[in-house]
Amino acid sequence: MKVVSRTDIGRVRSSNQDALLVQHRQYSLYGVADGMGGHRAGDVASSMTVELLTRLLANQKPSENILRAAVEEANRQVYQAQMNNPDYNGMGTTLTMMWEDESTLLFAHVGDSRAYLLRNGEIRQMTMDHSLVGEMLREGVITEEEAARHPYRNVITRAIGTAETIECDIFRVDKKAGDQWVLCSDGLTEYVSDAEIASRMENMTMEDAANALLLRALSLGGRDNVTLLLGEVAK
Repeated sequence: MKVVSRTDIGRVRSSNQDALLVQHRQYSLYGVADGMGGHRAGDVASSMTVELLTRLLANQKPSENILRAAVEEANRQVYQAQMNNPDYNGMGTTLTMMWEDESTLLFAHVGDSRAYLLRNGEIRQMTMDHSLVGEMLREGVITEEEAARHPYRNVITRAIGTAETIECDIFRVDKKAGDQWVLCSDGLTEYVSDAEIASRMENMTMEDAANALLLRALSLGGRDNVTLLLGEVAK
């Protein structure tokens, strides 16, 4: 798979608490982690998670059991780090990652970063937001329009490192020639709609689309860090 990625501190934040995972090897790893917590704690949680997963999954063949065990171990170590260091109190991170083999992509997902699939001109969010507003939306308590401006839209209900145990969504998708993928933090989706993401992907090169999506999020406010990874399965 060909990939391009971008990450930016944004217009407001004093540090970038997002972390990118891009490891090209026999079974490549790609991911986005969006850290949260006090001063420096968010970037510690996200970078620590990315580094642990890179090491734990090195030279392994993609497997649901191996991936789940790796995420659980990353959660255990991040949780222990925050329990042992007052400066890291309350830290955690989202994680949306894919692990590529010859014919499939294996995903792990926790939090409200997202994975999108663009196939045959149609974009589909493949992950479920583990957030208060996401749950309210799925239960029909609020509408899509209300969700977009809800004051608690950034409240996460699941994250790596915030509790002793973690529930992680694991799923596998068959690769199809020409499929395009987007992994991103909510710094992008806060401002850029699914339809606009799809339009940029369809009508631009991946490099140009990545630049355009990043600049769009920044131009509309950039209140959060912005991280995105675009990928395309070879035709």
